[in-house]
Amino acid sequence: MKIFDLDKWHEIYFALRKNPIRTFFTAFGVFWGIFMLIIMMGAGEGLYNGASQDMGDMATNSVFMWTRTTSMPYKGFQRGRFYRFNNGDTQALKDNIPEIEYIAPRLQGWGGEGNNNVVRGDRTGGFNIQGDYPEINIIDPVSITSGRFINDIDIKDKRKVAVIGTRVVNELFKPDENPIGEYIQIQGVYFQVIGMFKSKKNDQQADHENQAIYIPFTTLQKVYNYGDMVGWYSITAKKNIPVTLVEQKAKELLRQRHTIHPDDDRAVGSFNLEQEWNKMTNLFKGIRGLVWIVGIGTLLAGVIGVSNIMLIVVKERTKEIGIQRAIGATPVNIISQIIIESVFLTAFAGYFGLALGVGLLELLNYILSSSGAEATMFSNPEVDFIAAMKSLGILVISGVFAGLIPAKRAVSIKPIDALRDEL
Repeated sequence: MKIFDLDKWHEIYFALRKNPIRTFFTAFGVFWGIFMLIIMMGAGEGLYNGASQDMGDMATNSVFMWTRTTSMPYKGFQRGRFYRFNNGDTQALKDNIPEIEYIAPRLQGWGGEGNNNVVRGDRTGGFNIQGDYPEINIIDPVSITSGRFINDIDIKDKRKVAVIGTRVVNELFKPDENPIGEYIQIQGVYFQVIGMFKSKKNDQQADHENQAIYIPFTTLQKVYNYGDMVGWYSITAKKNIPVTLVEQKAKELLRQRHTIHPDDDRAVGSFNLEQEWNKMTNLFKGIRGLVWIVGIGTLLAGVIGVSNIMLIVVKERTKEIGIQRAIGATPVNIISQIIIESVFLTAFAGYFGLALGVGLLELLNYILSSSGAEATMFSNPEVDFIAAMKSLGILVISGVFAGLIPAKRAVSIKPIDALRDEL
């Protein structure tokens, strides 16, 4: 079978050109099928990227835990009792739960959210004061734009240093000032700025994070006279260990340490990010599967249209096929011509549908990025190259099958009957 036979391609060209309207609408069905498949795939990825960016680079195998009032009486304590985590809990968690990879105790200072609590010269502002360990920038990282983040020496020596967000920089410093090395006053205590950061999240979460000031956890305990109190924990599990296991063990340990009923599930609050992340990824897996089902169904509708049209073409060319058979054309020659014609039509239309779909997604992505608007639910619509090639491959294979039935009909007609055909 000679695919690159010039005479054969001339025949295909004139056959398709003979009825251009029919050829156009046949090809349009295939074009539209792959075009819609690409657009739906890109839209699904855009939604997934938007949802992912809302989380920044947070560790998806993490859990966050805080204290709540008890809901059950236990060992002489009444229900409704409130308690606090402490430094001893931190050490106990590290010592007794080997599945923990990172643990970051956190505390928040007073003020912020409209209350002026930070001063620099004649400028003041209300910001979120966070006491943290270095591990927090692994669990819930920010982008350090200048300087550095808090380190272990800062924690050990209770250094009066601060890492400030972009909004803090804009409100306390002039545009031409370099904040690194300068001092700000928090709770009447001077802190040296050692770093600046920008949130990796979107929208309101980014605004909230950008107005934060991170200081060493131990320093905040001292400045705010918190003693050994811990506000809440951010914890991640080691690789291949479900964070749910860490969550269960941590809750059991904390209930024991604070004399809480073993069945009191409300006393220790928690948010399991791994579970929520798995729900989201499973949802988008379902969306991707639905996209492929709908897209392939649309493609098949177009391919079936090609097959039906090729049947009509074969019927119209019955006498021509009979002449070819009479002068020595083999069944393989006839079959190959019909199949090549079918594949050419589907591949040609499919390529333009693929190209236009990818081009439209790139244009949409360019508009979103150049507009400067923060897309919170839709970002960077794209199509995986391998997935695009798979869809085109499916189309080409479908084109082969679309031509098989008309081709078999063509060779099933006896040459003498074909020559007698009046059509």
